[in-house]
Amino acid sequence: MDPVIIVGAGPVGLTLALALARQEVPCVVLDEGPGKDEQRLARTVVLREDTAALVERLTGLPLTDAGFRWAGWRSMRRKQVMREIDFAARTSDTHSPDFEADAHGSGGAAHGAGGGAHGAMSGTPAFGGGAHAAGSGAQRSGGSARDPKGSAQSLKSAGLGPSTDAQDSGGAHAPAPMHLAQHALTGALREAIIHERLIKVAVGSRLDSIEQESSGVTAHTRGPNGTWWRGSYLVGCDGPRSTVRKLQDIRFPGRTAVERYAVAALRTELPWPGQALLHRMPPWRTSGPASGEVTARPLADDVWRLDWLLPPGKDLVTPDLLVARVRETLAGWNAGSTPPYELLDTGVHTVHHRLARRWRSGRVFLAGDAAHLLGALGTQGLDEGLRDADNLAWKLALAWHHGPHEALLDSYQAERRAVVAARLRAADQALPLLRSGGGLRSYVPGSARGHDALLTDGHLGRGPLGAPGVYADSPLTPAHTESETPVDTAPGAPVVDVRVTAEDGSFVQLRERLGRGVLLVVLIAPGTGVWARKHWVTAGIMPRLAAAVTALPHRAELLVAESYPGAAAHTVLLVRPDGHLVTALSGVRPADLYAAAETTLGGPATAEAEAETAASRT
Repeated sequence: MDPVIIVGAGPVGLTLALALARQEVPCVVLDEGPGKDEQRLARTVVLREDTAALVERLTGLPLTDAGFRWAGWRSMRRKQVMREIDFAARTSDTHSPDFEADAHGSGGAAHGAGGGAHGAMSGTPAFGGGAHAAGSGAQRSGGSARDPKGSAQSLKSAGLGPSTDAQDSGGAHAPAPMHLAQHALTGALREAIIHERLIKVAVGSRLDSIEQESSGVTAHTRGPNGTWWRGSYLVGCDGPRSTVRKLQDIRFPGRTAVERYAVAALRTELPWPGQALLHRMPPWRTSGPASGEVTARPLADDVWRLDWLLPPGKDLVTPDLLVARVRETLAGWNAGSTPPYELLDTGVHTVHHRLARRWRSGRVFLAGDAAHLLGALGTQGLDEGLRDADNLAWKLALAWHHGPHEALLDSYQAERRAVVAARLRAADQALPLLRSGGGLRSYVPGSARGHDALLTDGHLGRGPLGAPGVYADSPLTPAHTESETPVDTAPGAPVVDVRVTAEDGSFVQLRERLGRGVLLVVLIAPGTGVWARKHWVTAGIMPRLAAAVTALPHRAELLVAESYPGAAAHTVLLVRPDGHLVTALSGVRPADLYAAAETTLGGPATAEAEAETAASRT
């Protein structure tokens, strides 16, 4: 069968190519550019725990080599610390909750649906990056981003230290975000593709036209390497101005310039080393248009990305204005003295909210920024693009190997578009509250804390603004049966990354078994972790469950876990290849397990699909 054609060689397109190759599906990536990315420190991405794990699984490289995990999160309003979260506590003790406190002693809000914080922040250059400036004044104080135990004395002397009642620990469990430059992410993906025999990258190939037939799709390109390519399917990962979307005449409605930010990447030391900061209504005077919000996010090697929220309008952000803003902000955080700094890159990031009407047109699909744009209130777009790739890859792989399952392919749009639409609705509802500029709402007791909680959720990937999506109304959801049993993970939600015993007897994390195109069946069996697999693999219900797994309509792997949140002993979990829970059954129920697996695969394969697959291999 012909390969899958992927248009666009950004993070989403490259991730999709690797995900398909891991499932033995060949693909061609049409790269309009020269095959390498411009190094811009003002263009960074923040990944949640699940999407960071996806990239690491596909590239085989730890992202800590290219990025930086935040030591903590701090939010402030004027001179008051509203909330602190210590991610380092989770690193040092995996059994202790993250420290989260607010300035009113409320402990931490329980955001159990959360995942880590994360997504994409792209700074479109408004003027040349790479300028250098040196601040003068106070010597550097505190530690570096690599030394999160540095002193915060200068923060306290500036009157911006935590209040005495902001010391209550809470039970929030938010994994540390991973922050890295976008060119570092795409570089890691490109390096992995070099060693992948099933992926061909065609550089200098700009899409010109698409032709579809019932048996495949043809893409014509122009440029130095202009030619035509034959494929089984085509996926447009070619960004906001997607040629694929335009050629398929798919509307892209939404809102333009929802928010604008001036962006600067600089090397310096701040009083809260390694911690990301959201500072609302900073108390110092600023040059030019007032900035009601500034965000500081640490990168590796003492580099920080700073974002200033700009007022509505199209005011020009000049280099002089941005340098003045940098100096004023650093001085405000350092008791009035600007510490030494090196300005590395600058830009302006404009947030748009748009959602494509359709994500599928026959054999053509849209993913990433070609399908949706979001990013207001600290939420990130790249995470959703990576989840698009993860969702689509296993469905295309199954169709490529076993013939088209129309219901399964249609479910990509049904699932992913619904999740992104919900995220956009939540942001649109919150924007008037958070960006109204005062009014009666500003006098309501507790409104500042509520606003802070919303923004924290957006930045850290929690709650309606940022939590990983749940495919609750998916057409792949099986019908309810009496054998279903409740667990802490809702059907359609991402599963918890527990330790499991694999079929070869090794102990691995559940997330490591994802992305291979197989269903996962997980038996919850307390006590199995302390005995060798040979002692229990043929005992009790294991032989019957193993027979039921073998009889499933698609290849599946049987795993055993000692425990799972909310699951009783002998609970059986069915998990999709992208890590979302299908169902939880009480005990071994072969008929119900088979029916659930068949439904999540889009229903029984049709005779036409089987005939088409056989014909394509002859």
